[in-house]
Amino acid sequence: MSHRPKDRPWLMRTYAGHSTAEASNELYRRNLAKGQTGLSVAFDLPTQTGYDPDHVLARGEVGRVGVPVAHLGDMRRLFQDIPLERMNTSMTINATAMWLLALYQVVAEEQGADIALLQGTTQNDIVKEYLSRGTHVFPPGPSLRLTTDMIAYTVRHIPKWNPINICSYHLQEAGATPVQEISYAMCTAIAVLDAVRDSGQVPKERFGEVVARISFFVNAGVRFIEEMCKMRAFGRIWDRITRERYGIEDPRQRRFRYGVQVNSLGLTEAQPENNVQRIVLEMLAVTLSKDARARAVQLPAWNEALGLPRPWDQQWSLRIQQVLAHESDLLEYDDIFAGSHVVEAEVGSLVTRCLDEIERIEEMGGALAAVESGYLKARLVSSHAERRARIEAGEEKIVGVNIFESTEPNPLTADLDAAIMTVDGRVEAGVVEAVTRWRAERQESADRQGGGDPFVFPTVRQALERLKDAAAGEENLMDATLECVRAGVTTGEWAGALREVFGEFRAPTGVSSAPVAVAAAPGTPLAAVRAKTARTATDLGVGRLRLLVGKPGLDGHSNGAEQIAVRARDAGFEVVYQGIRLTPEQIVSAALAEDVHCVGLSILSGSHGALVPDVLERLRAAGAAELPVVVGGIIPGADAEALRAAGVAAVFTPKDFGITEIISRIVDEIRTANQLDPLEVSP
Repeated sequence: MSHRPKDRPWLMRTYAGHSTAEASNELYRRNLAKGQTGLSVAFDLPTQTGYDPDHVLARGEVGRVGVPVAHLGDMRRLFQDIPLERMNTSMTINATAMWLLALYQVVAEEQGADIALLQGTTQNDIVKEYLSRGTHVFPPGPSLRLTTDMIAYTVRHIPKWNPINICSYHLQEAGATPVQEISYAMCTAIAVLDAVRDSGQVPKERFGEVVARISFFVNAGVRFIEEMCKMRAFGRIWDRITRERYGIEDPRQRRFRYGVQVNSLGLTEAQPENNVQRIVLEMLAVTLSKDARARAVQLPAWNEALGLPRPWDQQWSLRIQQVLAHESDLLEYDDIFAGSHVVEAEVGSLVTRCLDEIERIEEMGGALAAVESGYLKARLVSSHAERRARIEAGEEKIVGVNIFESTEPNPLTADLDAAIMTVDGRVEAGVVEAVTRWRAERQESADRQGGGDPFVFPTVRQALERLKDAAAGEENLMDATLECVRAGVTTGEWAGALREVFGEFRAPTGVSSAPVAVAAAPGTPLAAVRAKTARTATDLGVGRLRLLVGKPGLDGHSNGAEQIAVRARDAGFEVVYQGIRLTPEQIVSAALAEDVHCVGLSILSGSHGALVPDVLERLRAAGAAELPVVVGGIIPGADAEALRAAGVAAVFTPKDFGITEIISRIVDEIRTANQLDPLEVSP
């Protein structure tokens, strides 16, 4: 056996958080006891988008995809008995990143920690939110200011903290090619660094410290060689940009530092046991090459395409990392790909193509201008549509989905309802009650303080007024945010005050400008669906069928909705798609105003149980009970049955990967709802 010295393993994390702060704290402590070496906090959608649990848009979303944190009390409970001074914590938070960092800092101070020793990361990449994840709140300019202020503050006060994680992970999930993933992430980094430099908040001689704290969060897909070469290209381009554009001479400050979550997009509902080997291959792409190895790795669980993983599923993913790091000889060798002419050629090609795309975006005015013009979103929607078309045509093969589909009964999913974790619907009511109680108790405390010095004991109102004054001016917003935390302000109140000053932003959908990805030439499946769509419109006496694609609640994962909208458009529908974050009331109003023939709802956050019945009830109350409603998302079998029993015409889940077939079935549901005979049109 070799006695070579081994490199230090990467940070091992699992992305976790659900239901309540207390339940999530228990999960974190159990995971740390199992050998996890860092925390990765998943926040629920109301927290991510700046709403309190009792806001109308938070209905059905509380505690679903992460932990709800509405105020300082929640943050205390989330990290109870976890010494933050000795912890490395990653928080997946963007629009409200400043707020969550302020909460984290105050909890650390209450623990007696030296905040200068705090280590961790706030994702804080707002650009990709406009393009893929959809948890943005404010317009690009104010969002960039929040990021800039956080970076300047951490350099001065929390120097070991990574204030931003440039996140290309969701770009790949939205369809980005390796060139797009690298280029868009680098353009985001340029926009952020330029803003910090131009703000004047960091002295020129300390700008290297800013660059050194910029980290990245990437996606590793199953194309092993391509992904490994992508990471090497990332590092080379970052080194070049930081040296040539910003004059950073210290190679340690130019180091490309990244964490990774391996691809969840490629996980399948069909034969989900195959997801385990996919996860392993994807992890190898970011660990096997020493010169491009991730500093932190978190793996999804095998059953994430089915629903929320259980603690045991997360443990399995942690053990995958531990076996690789501690049982294999991976960490004993220098880079085993150094000198490979195949790798060098691929990396060189990626670097050249990425630099060309970066230059193209910079000529447009940079990343923010390319977001506002819709260029970046349209490119992503287009590339995702092309990928889906390749899968449907069988050109891109996915085992268990479009090849080798026959399978033995799966003991892992024999009881599907027990194979995933579900959040008790009563949790939301408890969280809503708790935030109401928090507001009442802080008011009682403020009343008891009486005429105390407002600068020592600011009231909630005073803290929020100071925040708004700071936002309207030019001072760094972190101090005013910390004052809000200590005064007992809630997440929704903090974000609401900034909404008053900054306004809100609805990002371009990219649907209208996306090119046709699937041909409708005679004899093709799409041509057949186009004929069926046209025939049905004629039978109904209308020019075109109209489909409303709606995203109720706070779920910002819009990739599926966008692909349905694009394919329906290409099949001859008039598509009404207003983007993400709508209430059931708004969706029903739009359906009635546009006189649509079908409503399609897309929900991936697990809130379908509350939001879909609300839409159905509002349609019935408006006298439109006959209007067919179809639903798509990660929906367990029992939930799908309940939705159909409630009146949903059809439920689509990830196993329904054929988008053209989905559109055909939507036409069938329109014919059934209008008492038209079934219509089969051959390609």
